[in-house]
Amino acid sequence: MHPVVATKPATRMILALVCVSQFMVILDASIVNVALPSIQRELGFSATSLAWVVNGYLLTFAGLMLLGGRAADLFGHRRMLVSGLFVFSVASLVAGLATEPAVLVAARVAQGVGAAMLAPATLAVINTSFVQSRERARAFGAWSASGGLGGMAGAVVGGALTTGLSWRWVFLLNVPIGAGLVVLALLSLARPRPGRRASLDLTGAVTATAGLGAVIYGVMRSADHGWTKLPVAGPVVVGLLLLLAFVVVEARFATEPMMPLRLFGIRRVAVGTAMLLLFGGIAIAMWYFTSLFLQNVLNYSALRAGLGQTPAAVMFVVVARIAAALLSRTGVRPLMVVGCGGFVAGFGWLSQAAAGSGYVTSVLGPTLLIAAGIGLTFPTLMATVTSDVPEGDAGIIGGLSTTASQVGGSVGLAALTTVAGGRIGTRSSAEALAAGYDLVFVVAAALGLALAVVSTLLPKPDRG
Repeated sequence: MHPVVATKPATRMILALVCVSQFMVILDASIVNVALPSIQRELGFSATSLAWVVNGYLLTFAGLMLLGGRAADLFGHRRMLVSGLFVFSVASLVAGLATEPAVLVAARVAQGVGAAMLAPATLAVINTSFVQSRERARAFGAWSASGGLGGMAGAVVGGALTTGLSWRWVFLLNVPIGAGLVVLALLSLARPRPGRRASLDLTGAVTATAGLGAVIYGVMRSADHGWTKLPVAGPVVVGLLLLLAFVVVEARFATEPMMPLRLFGIRRVAVGTAMLLLFGGIAIAMWYFTSLFLQNVLNYSALRAGLGQTPAAVMFVVVARIAAALLSRTGVRPLMVVGCGGFVAGFGWLSQAAAGSGYVTSVLGPTLLIAAGIGLTFPTLMATVTSDVPEGDAGIIGGLSTTASQVGGSVGLAALTTVAGGRIGTRSSAEALAAGYDLVFVVAAALGLALAVVSTLLPKPDRG
């Protein structure tokens, strides 16, 4: 598929399109958490089935992104973005009107499908619409900031909608936004020039999607079962075997592979993908476990905890835009080194927080440092991994990078939960919980140091 370069008048519309789309996709992963108790009471979910209101979305979102990325290359970024918005919006409407648990879970699964079509397409649109490296870096900065803002706004927006209106509005909110984005996409994105239509590698698509889905499913269940128990180890082992089969199929049998392995011969793609896996664990340690510390140790409500993390979200948004402007001048490594320094210093400081700590000195200060680190590293990584990709591979590279970040977050959440649980044991006091979370923050600081070391392998981007 030949790239379609946007004209100057359309670039602002395109940037607004991809940023709001990314905001909506990431917002939907977190906004529902505050509404879960209300959903359970009204629809009669059991304690175990309620988790699938969250997991149904995350599982299909992460599991299908590689397929969504390749589909964007084969069938057109414009078509996949519009189709993803349509599926996501219709599924949101069904979720908001659901009267049975099964209907809501099915709608959440369908939302994940739409998000998996949409997210890689937004990256491909950036890569093909913003030609100069400086413009592309700024677009990635805005895109990254939008996603981070969506993740952080979830608790606040979800709490406000659930309290002021109804839990149904955490889903219905997507419908008018999605409809507006469909119109914006049709107006701002030009139709692609016709090119050679390749066929979808069906065997690769099935093995990759099933393998990723099985691994993520097993990891999700690790919070309720030990890592060696069959409900966790079984899906993980099956998933890894399917992913191994996927690699064999792509290397030996596929005439037009879904994931051309030659892409891993591009150093920034191979190294950047590994770094995004590490980054996923760091981001989870920041947003998820800091929220737990505020709620379980300092006794904040969910809404107050969300507000307590708002300064860090603002810091992330501001620094991400600054990093995008600096990337073409400084190159990758200085931004990564300074950002990783923020991780090490911030998490080291945060690991000293205790049950009697104050918010300003023990949480606000370190989270601002960590958020600045995220703002420096994430858009830099995304711009580096996806820049100047071979023609026809922008979608699959976008799918690969977003999948790496999502899988890193899922595995990181499971692993860090195990770390915290091992320290906490059977105790439930604020002091015991603080000790468990502090150990998580120490591990996150080590991940930041590892990220800095691996970043030395990244090449410098072309300046332009």
